[in-house]
Amino acid sequence: MRLTKDVRQKLLEQNEGFQRTTYYESNNSYNTNTYTISNGQLTVRSKGDTSWSDSKYDEARICDDAQTHRFLRKNLSDLNTDGID
Repeated sequence: MRLTKDVRQKLLEQNEGFQRTTYYESNNSYNTNTYTISNGQLTVRSKGDTSWSDSKYDEARICDDAQTHRFLRKNLSDLNTDGID
């Protein structure tokens, strides 16, 4: 399946509420990204901490087209693709 802009939008609309969390941890930091499909767009909430003092963060943002494309490609087997060619 080619993930054209129209196909990506259909996938986002058809998979309302889909959520996936990724984790990364190293010696001096950790990061958790929670991706959520809602209102026809992909958002990510990043939470983490680094070794620097006062370096905790918790931020949310809407993913751009490139991030959305990568997310959909990576998770395509878990998404509802019924009726999308």
